[in-house]
Amino acid sequence: MSLDTTKARDIATCRFVLATDLDGTFLGGSEEDRKALYDWIEANRDTVGLIFVTGRDPRFIRELCDGGVPWPEFVVGDVGTTIAEVVDGEIHPIEPLEEEIAETWGNAGDTVRSTLEGHPGLTLQPTEFRYRVSYDLDAEAYDGAAHDKVREMGHDPLVSDNRYFDVLPRGVSKGPSLRRLVSHLNIEERRVLAAGDTLNDLSMLQCGLPAVAVGGAETALLNEVKDLPHVHKAERIGAAGILEAIRTFDMHDLPKGA
Repeated sequence: MSLDTTKARDIATCRFVLATDLDGTFLGGSEEDRKALYDWIEANRDTVGLIFVTGRDPRFIRELCDGGVPWPEFVVGDVGTTIAEVVDGEIHPIEPLEEEIAETWGNAGDTVRSTLEGHPGLTLQPTEFRYRVSYDLDAEAYDGAAHDKVREMGHDPLVSDNRYFDVLPRGVSKGPSLRRLVSHLNIEERRVLAAGDTLNDLSMLQCGLPAVAVGGAETALLNEVKDLPHVHKAERIGAAGILEAIRTFDMHDLPKGA
């Protein structure tokens, strides 16, 4: 599957736009359920837009889509610190949308890594991201003082799935970056469905767009969104939960049984 385009498609005219997390959400559920969602997207490219909103980096996304997953038109990657368009199979940051992110972060990476070096329960991930620093988290060994250290440096800490620890520019996460992109593209907010499954999706589900916490979502996320009427709490897992929400909100026609 591929998106054959030499420039990012104008998805503002699409009837429906899916803004989805990857791991556990778009990539979650059974092989049959994923195929049903992916095939439906490809068969409805004229009316369906796709935005990946993920902690993953552009290299991972390229490999994923080259391997058969539908290409998105846009990417909010690196936990909201990358905002990019997809052009001819390449992911290009949209500089005007990233200016504030870059200014907020500055050259903080080396300071963050030095300050958290050797901190109990944190193992630095080998990828050097542009505007974030990420760690694998050992919950049993973790010392919560890392949160205080990060805030003292002027950044935001984020723990997700009790396995990952991200240091982000203050005020930057998936939700604000997605809203910035949706506004930039002039997409009607009621036509965008935000989908996620862990705490690093919380800001995206809280940002006011129609949203779904897919089945199998992290308990901590469900606790945070349980009283939000615009968030559908799906019973079905991963990709099937996305289809469930599209049907529940009546955002687009779906094939019978989807």
